[in-house]
Amino acid sequence: MKKYPRAALKVDFGTEVRLGPGKVRLLELIAETGSISAAARQMEMSYRRAWLLIDEVNGIFGNLVVETATGGAGGGGAKITPLGEAVIVAFRTIEHETTELIQAKLTKLLTQRGRGRRET
Repeated sequence: MKKYPRAALKVDFGTEVRLGPGKVRLLELIAETGSISAAARQMEMSYRRAWLLIDEVNGIFGNLVVETATGGAGGGGAKITPLGEAVIVAFRTIEHETTELIQAKLTKLLTQRGRGRRET
């Protein structure tokens, strides 16, 4: 169960480049399914869109976050690289810590809701 208020975090790396929960979720699903196409289907996006998002994350960090293998006798697939795993862990940690900070800073204000309102 999610606690509120919570952070909806997007980290800007330039004017048109950012890392947010959608790209991180895509990486998580690739790690879970071993497939870019399966991850894309779960997120209701095209395979091409998923690849473009992966390519953006590769560009942000200057290295591959997903490795792929072409089909054949052993089958194809995709796996998250150690860098990709580190991106997921770092983002989710930052997201969690940001949510805790927001909750700590706003708890007092939220508990005072309704107090001090004037009767009209």
